[in-house]
Amino acid sequence: MQKIIQIGSYKLGNTRPLAFMAGTCVIESEKHYLGTVKKLKEIILRTKHPFILKASFDKANRTSVSAYRGPGLTKGLEILAKAKKMTGLPAIVDVHEPWQAEEAAQVADILQIPAFLCRQTDLVLACADTGKAINVKKGQFLAPGAMEQIIKKIESRGNHKILLTERGASFGYGDLIVDMRSLEMMKQFGYPVIFDATHSVQKPGALGTATGGNRKLAPVLAKAATALGIAGIFFEAHPTPEKALSDGPNSLDFALTAQMVKETCAIDTIVKKFK
Repeated sequence: MQKIIQIGSYKLGNTRPLAFMAGTCVIESEKHYLGTVKKLKEIILRTKHPFILKASFDKANRTSVSAYRGPGLTKGLEILAKAKKMTGLPAIVDVHEPWQAEEAAQVADILQIPAFLCRQTDLVLACADTGKAINVKKGQFLAPGAMEQIIKKIESRGNHKILLTERGASFGYGDLIVDMRSLEMMKQFGYPVIFDATHSVQKPGALGTATGGNRKLAPVLAKAATALGIAGIFFEAHPTPEKALSDGPNSLDFALTAQMVKETCAIDTIVKKFK
């Protein structure tokens, strides 16, 4: 049976209307982030589909030691709280260490376990203990079936508000590939499945001191994933991706965002007419 997870006023599920989780890769400044999510809200809510703000206060996994990581926990959550108040929307935020979970839970509606950290038991349990919804990104190194053990860790704490996200699998040393079977396999666990469209087109370390990517392929994969009947699409967007402080090569500009959102919503409407 497919479960429905309540996030704010939204109900997310593989049989529910497609939801979107979007924002910049990292919070670059208060003004920049608020301006970006205001524009994204304008684009996405035209479709009448759910929109959840995406934010990162710290990008702990960076290619270079000199790369920008973000404003930090305290300032980042302060900005996220302002964005929630301004837009009236729920939010999802990355958590990298167990001690961050409780504080992040004071602001975020969904705590996200990054792909590289999905098997870190202490982190998973700390997030589960907050009682908040947990979005687990499937590690690039994991088979879909291996997500069952992570689900059991969260459920062991009495938390059944779980989301599972596909973001591609490692292919050689500097590329990712999406096995669409993964989405269908994870749906068998009953929890809402999300497709991370922009991280799936990354090319890890391709630029030497930074990660590369191909943003034009993100909408292609998003449409394919939507055709399988999933709960949502996660993606990163930026007003000027070529100037982004993190993940610029795979972030969508507003024009590409509008196109992808419109097309995936149309596909979703058709797919979910069938049981």
